[in-house]
Amino acid sequence: MTRVLVVDDEPGLRQSLGLLLADAGYEVASEGNGTRALERALGESFDVVLCDVRMPGMDGLAFLRGYKGRGGSGLVIMMSAYGGEEAALAAMKEGAYDYVPKPFRPDEVVLTLRKAEERERLGHTIATLRAQLDSSPAARALIAESPAMREALDMVARVAGHPTTVLITGERGTGKEVVAQAIHRASPRAAGPFVAVNCAAIPDTLLESELFGYVKGAFTGAAGDRPGLFEQADGGTLLLDEVGELPIALQAKLLRVLQENEIRRVGDQKTRHVDVRLLAATAKDLAAEAAAGRFRPDLFDRLNVVAIHLRPLSERRADIAPLAGHFAARLAGRLGRRVVLSEAALEWLREQPWPGNVRSLEHAIERAAVLSDKEILEPADFVGPRPLSPSPQRGEGERGGEVTLRDAVELAERQAITAALAAAAGNRREAAKRLGVSLRTLFYKMDRYGID
Repeated sequence: MTRVLVVDDEPGLRQSLGLLLADAGYEVASEGNGTRALERALGESFDVVLCDVRMPGMDGLAFLRGYKGRGGSGLVIMMSAYGGEEAALAAMKEGAYDYVPKPFRPDEVVLTLRKAEERERLGHTIATLRAQLDSSPAARALIAESPAMREALDMVARVAGHPTTVLITGERGTGKEVVAQAIHRASPRAAGPFVAVNCAAIPDTLLESELFGYVKGAFTGAAGDRPGLFEQADGGTLLLDEVGELPIALQAKLLRVLQENEIRRVGDQKTRHVDVRLLAATAKDLAAEAAAGRFRPDLFDRLNVVAIHLRPLSERRADIAPLAGHFAARLAGRLGRRVVLSEAALEWLREQPWPGNVRSLEHAIERAAVLSDKEILEPADFVGPRPLSPSPQRGEGERGGEVTLRDAVELAERQAITAALAAAAGNRREAAKRLGVSLRTLFYKMDRYGID
């Protein structure tokens, strides 16, 4: 139960506030003297202190300074009569959470306390989440120095404790799966499995059996029963990455699973109950896909209960330096030597467009660290493959200003993939067919080269 200390020199107000807050479910104590109230607030454990601004002897501002200065951890909410707003605002600058003007409505006081409780709950959740992330490699995508990532992390903390479906959107490489993992780890399902599937990397003909499983004899090669990913994630969380690539027919079956919490294995006559929290991620604009008839509007509404959007790295440059430092420190452990970025290198990294986002940044730092024999990386260590010379005259393996064979191959692959994607209007399945490779291979190459 939340404990509240009311500090006011008016006995009638102390009594009325005590009754009001007790009816609202709070445990209430009160003091009419600022000095006595300060000692009691520090000697006992109070979650919230409601303190009048103007009191004889020790006023509200002096109380706040004493309380905060001596380590008081409760939230302080000031109460101010007409003319005391300036003092209340000054108190907020010194650490008060909020203030309520006198005379106040009963619901106004209770609402302010509820907001204070929510702030404390959220703060504890974020602190727990940060601690979990700090011990995990997944922390790399949730380093949150920029306002955009702080907002995303804030939302992760808010939704983690609820069974709500969450749609995570953003460009490739922004860390959508890492955010999904963070939601799972901070949820009541953390002890259960976390299962992720890339819907774009599995052929349409296999996707249904992959998600829902199959029974013996369901199709040629089905030698026995096999549970699908929904059953594997029972009691935990299932992430459908690239959910926008689901075929329309399968979208209808997914919607039914979300509505009924039941799946049917391919070739089976009976349904099976599953207890799965579903998270979905996509780089596509699903609202536009639904409007164009490529995605079911009812499924979009079901997935889009809560949305978390991850902005591209180019729009959150404050995250680049701490991310780079994190990657460098992790590489140092793997390489067995120091890997440090100079200030000039960090500045260079901050100026780059990073079309592949966090993943491209990570790959760039790894490439520079592996190819350089220096402990301190400089901007020159991050220069990528040079453009092909129109009339190469040196041997393919010589560096002297010309490209190596590997560089030439990488550049040719980049150009071929980019051209195929352009010819296919961004459709990755079509681009893979044009290139004569599997969709999985195309995704690997796109990730490697930072192609979005």
